[in-house]
Amino acid sequence: MLGELLSGNLNFIGAVVYILSSLAVIFLTMPVHEFAHGFVADKLGDPTPRYQGRISLNPFAHIDYIGALCILLFGFGWARPVQVNGYNFRKPKRDMAIVAAAGPVSNLLMAFIFLTITNSILAITNALGLYYIVSFFYYIAKINVYLAVFNLIPVPPLDGSRILSIFLPDRIYYKLMQYERYIYFILLGLLLLGVLDIPLSNMSNTLLRILDGIASLPFKFLR
Repeated sequence: MLGELLSGNLNFIGAVVYILSSLAVIFLTMPVHEFAHGFVADKLGDPTPRYQGRISLNPFAHIDYIGALCILLFGFGWARPVQVNGYNFRKPKRDMAIVAAAGPVSNLLMAFIFLTITNSILAITNALGLYYIVSFFYYIAKINVYLAVFNLIPVPPLDGSRILSIFLPDRIYYKLMQYERYIYFILLGLLLLGVLDIPLSNMSNTLLRILDGIASLPFKFLR
């Protein structure tokens, strides 16, 4: 429903709204993503994020300027990774995967919250003047879904690679991690060239429709 509402080409005001939504993601929701990593790591026994000041919602504790630029340009990006010491965990592979999953899960929860807000506004009124307000919240939700999907790609340094570690033998996983820096630049190049646009967009849009459908259910009787 929301996808159909906002499926037209962006005009100038719409583009401004999208940029403002992207900035809201950079300064409001991405800190939640990194906070989730740090908070869960701390609860599982690793105080490293707390010592480094990463259990914080201060955006400047987490911002990565290249990742922020990618969010503005492509809707996919990243913040500065939270450092975690797996030796402090009781079950390092399992706990590292839980810490990694906390970030994308926080994005999906935030997306659901903002989709609920948009659906509640639309349930109350369809006034044209609220179109850009609805768009603002919807774009925040959409980017959060895109960030969750992007971070679940199972290659380092993304969260998906830590989740993948549960299913890989240690020898193969640690060998893969040796090339983390090179894979990072390859991934960045593929992103800049647009090679990943179609598969990531398809997966993200499907998940967005599912979340939107669930978020809209409580408001069906108001329409």
